[in-house]
Amino acid sequence: MNALKSRLQKGEFVAAAWAELGHPDIAEIFVRHGWPAVLIDGEHGIGDLETWVAVARAVEAAGGEVILRVPDGSDTTLKKVLDRGFRSIVVPMVNSVEQARGIAASCRYPVRGTGGVGRGYAAPIVRGSDYGTRPDYAVRTANEDMLLFVQCETRESIDALPGICAVEGVDGIFLGPNDLAATLGNMEQMEHATPQAAFAEVERAVTGAGALLATVCGGGRDWADLRARGFTLVAGVNDVSFLIGAACDAAAVRDEQLADLA
Repeated sequence: MNALKSRLQKGEFVAAAWAELGHPDIAEIFVRHGWPAVLIDGEHGIGDLETWVAVARAVEAAGGEVILRVPDGSDTTLKKVLDRGFRSIVVPMVNSVEQARGIAASCRYPVRGTGGVGRGYAAPIVRGSDYGTRPDYAVRTANEDMLLFVQCETRESIDALPGICAVEGVDGIFLGPNDLAATLGNMEQMEHATPQAAFAEVERAVTGAGALLATVCGGGRDWADLRARGFTLVAGVNDVSFLIGAACDAAAVRDEQLADLA
């Protein structure tokens, strides 16, 4: 079974690192140095589907677990990433029950899903089935292994949360605090009272529905705060920020050491 899905369903807390730069070696370094869950950012990060597959291979080879945030929830995008072996997915900007139903249907083989429609069949020849070496892939494991988070980033999404959480195939809600704050009129002000109240509203709705709850660090809430609030998947650090921080720190050391010679 999808080990990440199993861990989350048991109530374990999983801390993940963001992979933005699309480089397999960077993702492997994450896994080997304390970040065995890596969330590939296909929405804002660098690369295309084959870039993400290369990163996933590096994470998996190092013993880690991979999640992919897709750029959109279109039927075409979802079917392609599933065929290429991704089974833990985050879909951004899901604002309605209808959207959530369509996304869930695209992620599962028939007859699971709206009206019996769903993922197209090519099981024997895709990476998702290990190229046909998993004979029960389409009839059982693909649907059962699927871990699907949809993102809540608007007022409309908050209002629809009870219905979205009830959609078969939606395992959890990923709170996007930056975008939610922005859509509420508080761009880059996540600690403002308005988005803070909205965050708490999302938390109550999702935990009350018994769905998984995920987010990113920030907005005045650290790892411990988020865990106490019921989040079980939290993505914190990212490769770009690490590189920026290290570059700035090294430059500061350089300038301090050279200052005495000026």
